[in-house]
Amino acid sequence: MGKHIIQLKKSRCIGCYACEVHCKTKNELPVGPRNCRIIADNSKVEDDRPKTEFSFMPCFHCDKPWCVAVCPTGAMQKRTDGIVFVDQSLCIGCKFCVTACPWGAPQWNAETKTVEKCDHCRDRVDAGLQPACVSNCTARALQWVSLED
Repeated sequence: MGKHIIQLKKSRCIGCYACEVHCKTKNELPVGPRNCRIIADNSKVEDDRPKTEFSFMPCFHCDKPWCVAVCPTGAMQKRTDGIVFVDQSLCIGCKFCVTACPWGAPQWNAETKTVEKCDHCRDRVDAGLQPACVSNCTARALQWVSLED
């Protein structure tokens, strides 16, 4: 299985936040951590009218992830297909990964006292399905794209 990314078609995104809701529901996340985020940009003007555009911010599953490099216990790991994930049984809650990531992908879970992050719903991917945020995107703005294509 090759490396995939979640790609946003900005022209289709309506800012409904369904991707965030489905991610939190699938991962049973409490208030606080958000494995993916929709960010609204209200600074655009088109034909003298304000226009809101949305960006999607999941984990980018870096080629050389800083979060993996700084993890003292090996809890933050990278699979051969590029998916970066947290082994919760090894996470001691030091938050080094949170500090190391320039995009804020690792999120603190105050309930479990461990770090959470987008893992592209690896259990779903392993079963041949798309990540929850992609498969439940109301406007079909998110796509699960192979980098090999």
